[in-house]
Amino acid sequence: MTPFPVTPAPDTTDTTAPADRIYRNPVLDADWSDPDVIRVGDDYYLTASSFGRAPGLPILHSRDLVNWRIIGHALRRLEPEQAFTAPRHDCGVWAPSIRHHAGRFWIFWGDPDHGIHQISAEDVRGPWSRPHLLKAGRGLIDPCPLWDTDGHAYLVHAWAKSRSGISNRLTGHRMSPDGRELLDRGRTVVDGDALPGWFTLEGPKLYRHGGWYWIFAPAGGVGTGWQGAFRSRDVFGPYEERIVLAQGRTGVNGPHQGAWVRAADGSDWFLHFQQRGAYGRVVHLQPMRWSEEGRKEEAGWPVIGDEGEPVTAHRAPVNAERRAAPATDDDFPGGRFGHQWSWTANPPLASGMGGATGWTVAHCGDGLRLVCRRTADDRDLRRLPNVLVQRLPGRPCTVEVELRLDGAGSGARAGLAVLGDAFAWIGLERDACGIRLVHRFAEPAAEHERDAAHPRPAPDGRARLRIELLPGARCLFSARTGDDTGLIPSGPPFAATPWRWVGAQLGLFATAPEGGGPAGTAAFTRFRVT
Repeated sequence: MTPFPVTPAPDTTDTTAPADRIYRNPVLDADWSDPDVIRVGDDYYLTASSFGRAPGLPILHSRDLVNWRIIGHALRRLEPEQAFTAPRHDCGVWAPSIRHHAGRFWIFWGDPDHGIHQISAEDVRGPWSRPHLLKAGRGLIDPCPLWDTDGHAYLVHAWAKSRSGISNRLTGHRMSPDGRELLDRGRTVVDGDALPGWFTLEGPKLYRHGGWYWIFAPAGGVGTGWQGAFRSRDVFGPYEERIVLAQGRTGVNGPHQGAWVRAADGSDWFLHFQQRGAYGRVVHLQPMRWSEEGRKEEAGWPVIGDEGEPVTAHRAPVNAERRAAPATDDDFPGGRFGHQWSWTANPPLASGMGGATGWTVAHCGDGLRLVCRRTADDRDLRRLPNVLVQRLPGRPCTVEVELRLDGAGSGARAGLAVLGDAFAWIGLERDACGIRLVHRFAEPAAEHERDAAHPRPAPDGRARLRIELLPGARCLFSARTGDDTGLIPSGPPFAATPWRWVGAQLGLFATAPEGGGPAGTAAFTRFRVT
């Protein structure tokens, strides 16, 4: 896929602020799709769509809305579990909402094939409750709750036309205060078809502010749309509407679908995504204020960014912490992987997040040991549930990992991959002649992989693997085996591609063709993104 063109945007940097108080967008330069954010005290928490990956519902923490660290996941396994034993890359967890109410953290999300789920926890790091199916049905997406000051609770959600035949519509419900039951059949609160020029209205976030009920909701599609705001005196409408953020003169296409959050000092901020092809949906932070319309005690309309256009840089909300970003590197201490990783489907129950009977081998040292799992799908990484993935970085970088193949069976293979609707990987494979370094790829419509370069001997079964990520998500592969003096380029450039809704991913895998007996293991060490 050709990346969206990026043209220079007006520089809206606040030049009166000290350099250490300036941040630049995107603040999360990777695929943290459909972000939602809350503040609890001096802490900010963010969650995002995780689609068909497990664990899901990542939890990020920040003290300044600019520097974020991933601290865990709220969803250990996707449910219904049997529906996610094989990869369903664009399904699963869509557009969650996170809230803090009555001393608990709450997350609601829509699964377009099953319905609206809810979980909660006293501590954001868990343990989280088992998913509760609040509303069953197809096409139910993007739910957001509101606990009002009068003790009543409400829920709004959108619709996926691909499953329900309904779109461009927001539905509202009364909800029990414990979040376990909807108290009515629901009614349309905003009909996008009745608004001239509005289409693909979705992703609602429901708030109460200044005597009004507010719904922040995007429209126009993920690549080309805008952010809308709706207000009403009654939670069920009628609502007035206004476009409050759009691309305008900037290079930030389709800026929308995110969250309003108020900082401890009373300033307002809005986080949203930008669709960037293979990089997925990266997250921007925009200043926000309220216009001076209406009586002084009432809110006007939100004014986001630079008078409704995204900013490139701005004064940070509070004194910035030491620069931080979600982890990418991993030494796999104790044989376990960090929070940045997920499987492409539910792992076996016997192993949970790792173990001798599952996809990983438990041990006490450093390094990740993956089982070379036998399967008929060993030639197509898109079909493998046991690929360990993390998000493709949005900036040019170099990815390296060291691999040792201990696979004893013919056809056992393991490697480092760029995975999307097309994929490419470089790694080691055992055949009748021994262990060889191989580099393979598959196009979007291809059912099986093919060679991207001629195999080379790797007699000691070890290799250092590298992918250089260039602008435009172009990938250059190289490797070094025991006989090489340095990293040797392998094959032509590969253009990373996303899934329909998910950006491309970096992956580690081990597999083998169908057959009898164990196929061995693969050990990965020193995963680095620089």
